[in-house]
Amino acid sequence: MKISELNPDQLTDKQMADLLYNHVHDDMEKGDCILVFGSRIATKSRLPKAIQLYREGRAKKILFSGGTIWGIGNDSEAILLKKKALELGIPETDILVETESQNTKENIIASLLILDRYFELHKIKRLLIVTSNYHMKRAYLTLKTYMPSWIEYSLCKAENQYTQEDNWFLTEEGRKRVKEESKKIIKYVKWGAIIDDEI
Repeated sequence: MKISELNPDQLTDKQMADLLYNHVHDDMEKGDCILVFGSRIATKSRLPKAIQLYREGRAKKILFSGGTIWGIGNDSEAILLKKKALELGIPETDILVETESQNTKENIIASLLILDRYFELHKIKRLLIVTSNYHMKRAYLTLKTYMPSWIEYSLCKAENQYTQEDNWFLTEEGRKRVKEESKKIIKYVKWGAIIDDEI
């Protein structure tokens, strides 16, 4: 079944689980750069995964993407991530930042210019993607829609307390996040904003 065939108002648990978690895995390949999507809690939830990948030698550079300011001082998501990464010993020369984006699509479009200026897009073969497990499918579909077709992706999920594949259905918070995310993906696919795919 295609994503576009789903009814967002009549989703079963299986459909939501298949939509968000099927075909989302880390193939353990090395890449040119680790792309980290910002969020309100990215320094706690996503940064540890990015640093793990960097220290394992999976990529030599990290790009923090996110321009939203959540009221914690005047720093954007990307700047907060960079500051914390520096505190944890990541060299500044290995950190790139994108501070213009306000949503997932903009994360990708704004990151294109940063990646092109640093690497030159035609030389990039693989990006390691870091975001929350329940957000990974939308991020991946958006990457496939707006990034050059030759770039491949390793999907490196940052686990979230309430939205892991084996526990999202156990709490009200988990159910809420998974349902909202499923509806967003279906809506964007039906709008034509991201590519359709099999669930």
